[in-house]
Amino acid sequence: MPFFYNLVRRFIIAAIVVPLVVAGVRKVTDVVEQRRGPSRGTHLLRRGADTAESIFGDRKRRRRFA
Repeated sequence: MPFFYNLVRRFIIAAIVVPLVVAGVRKVTDVVEQRRGPSRGTHLLRRGADTAESIFGDRKRRRRFA
């Protein structure tokens, strides 16, 4: 049974928590950029959100013969 609980916990983290955190980071980045302008910190935050989204987000379906 512990295996099942670990599997459910991982699914919840990947399906719910990560997208919420990514959305929150994007929102914070937008607010900071509006107030202070783009900076290295906001660039890194946005890049981190993009990376997390590419790892945990929906996979892009590739065409087989395109």
